[in-house]
Amino acid sequence: MKKSIILPILISMVFLYSCSTENTSSNDDFNPESEIENFYFPPFQSAEWDAVTPTDLEWNLSAEDALYNFLEEKNSKAFIILKEGKLVVEWYFGEHTQNTSWYWASAGKTLTAFTVGLAQQQGLLDIEDKTSKYLGEGWTNVPLEKENLITPWHQLTMTSGMDDTEFDCVTHECLTYLEDAGARWAYHNGPYTLLQHVVANATNTAWSDFFNTNLRDKIGMDGFWFSTNGTNNVFFSTARSMARFGLLNLSNGEWDGETILRDVEYRTAMKNTSQELNMSYGYLWWLNGKQTYRAPGTQTEFQGELIPNAPSDLYAGLGKNDQKLYIIPSQDLVIVRMGEDAGEDLLGPSSFDNELWEKLNAFIN
Repeated sequence: MKKSIILPILISMVFLYSCSTENTSSNDDFNPESEIENFYFPPFQSAEWDAVTPTDLEWNLSAEDALYNFLEEKNSKAFIILKEGKLVVEWYFGEHTQNTSWYWASAGKTLTAFTVGLAQQQGLLDIEDKTSKYLGEGWTNVPLEKENLITPWHQLTMTSGMDDTEFDCVTHECLTYLEDAGARWAYHNGPYTLLQHVVANATNTAWSDFFNTNLRDKIGMDGFWFSTNGTNNVFFSTARSMARFGLLNLSNGEWDGETILRDVEYRTAMKNTSQELNMSYGYLWWLNGKQTYRAPGTQTEFQGELIPNAPSDLYAGLGKNDQKLYIIPSQDLVIVRMGEDAGEDLLGPSSFDNELWEKLNAFIN
């Protein structure tokens, strides 16, 4: 008799759950905020960083060597895993050390996204304003009525509509019209780079100074912005500093009791699907767990998750030559990989992500 009563109840619960999850968002799986009461935050200006061992976490030690060897074979320089903020793994390869700076490439776009949110939080800009409010009328070579459609939000979501064949260029003559803002997703460095100009003009402060004061120094990061091509700024830092920034995001913009990014709406939008053209893209963050994705340099929509082997709630900063910053809220993990190209010479996502997660799953699970 008990089975006959319980079964309909279970069926009803499953039905209600499926209905409620279908209506929460149009973004497939929605990334919630983390519970952070047990998180550890490393002190400033110190090599001290509390650790927890893989043994303590009951991870699979027999898979550790395979992970290390894979990373070494794939030209890695640094690799870090944090669990609730504590170091589980910190490996360096070759002559790279804890104090060596390395470039983030496009993984650093996530720093810009966070900093734009800080400027908006201070009331210095609004991502829904026309970009020309901050860069001046005629900042593009787009007809004025079309230029007026472009906002910082479009720059954050890679939907400016401008021709991305002039990939890095930020000057008027090469920022040309292709489609209306919001009608096309294309990975485009030029409009992205100009977000830093937007912040500088809106705050009346040099980009690097505003970034350093409001983000870098608030969480004890090292690092600096430097242009490697005379046009686009790239961030360089130690692997530990990348891990600090990952921990800041994992902890919902809070650092050791101080909430750095208080704007919950912006913070949430940043790490969830931002538009319908590329379900796997937030505000300059890549998102796993979606049904489709687009990649840099192509207009093809690919079916399936961005990184099938990775947890569905993962969001990531992904840069050229396989610079990786993974954040996994469901497991309270931050994972950093810095190094040379792992084999495909791609700007962001690569098959290395999925291969690495195959090794990580064997180790962590």
